[in-house]
Amino acid sequence: MIGGSTQLVAILGTPIAQVKSPENFNRWFAEHDHDIAMLPVDMSAQALPAFIATLRGWNNLRGCVVTVPYKQTVAPLLDELTQRSAALGMVNVIRRDTDGRLVGDHLDGTGFLKAAAAHDFQPAGKRALVVGAGGVGAAIAYALGEAGLQQLVIADVRQAQVEALRGVLAKAFPGLDVQTTYTDLSAFDLVVNATPVGMGDTGQVPLALAPLATLRPHTLVADVVTSPHITPLLAHAQRHGCRIQTGPEMARAQMGNLGAFMGVTPEDA
Repeated sequence: MIGGSTQLVAILGTPIAQVKSPENFNRWFAEHDHDIAMLPVDMSAQALPAFIATLRGWNNLRGCVVTVPYKQTVAPLLDELTQRSAALGMVNVIRRDTDGRLVGDHLDGTGFLKAAAAHDFQPAGKRALVVGAGGVGAAIAYALGEAGLQQLVIADVRQAQVEALRGVLAKAFPGLDVQTTYTDLSAFDLVVNATPVGMGDTGQVPLALAPLATLRPHTLVADVVTSPHITPLLAHAQRHGCRIQTGPEMARAQMGNLGAFMGVTPEDA
């Protein structure tokens, strides 16, 4: 029950009905007897600047998770960005400090790595393929660089976006070998789909069938798509004997990171 003393967090995007964060956060708040609630906010683009300005004076709001399509739009409207968020030019969480300052970070990548660690994957010295150079793919790529990955291949039909991300990574991680082409998947320790391909009942996979046939059983194959739980890519990987990581696993793993940044949960929530 939300009362006058309830502290609030929000999740901002459009559309918003499909997001899992309110369910995950509110269940955790209830189970741990915290007088905090998460509100879904479906906001139009033209109202976004005024909404962000309103957050500064919203005294019982602790922070806001940011989802598509506003991760890039919101970043320049904030008062401060973390180093990684500034490098990526986007945010997926905002903390409202007690003086009203709004601080942004981007934690998709750290959530991904937390989920991957549960599958015994450690990036240091490894090789990875990330399909998708958009917001989630960029965040995962950056987190892999932070964690000491040896070689990263970025694949996306939007070549300008690939080159932009390659430039960000080269500046942040001079020792990371970043490539944009590959012939097969046999050398990769990690393959990640960071695109919407596979969502719903389309049956699509984000890679050509010929490279998929070269998957090795030691490879962790991950997908950021949350529905279906087992995407066509993950089903294919299972048939090759690979370990898999689902989109809901990443979303759930990230919850503690987001909550800790906003000051409403511990990191291990």
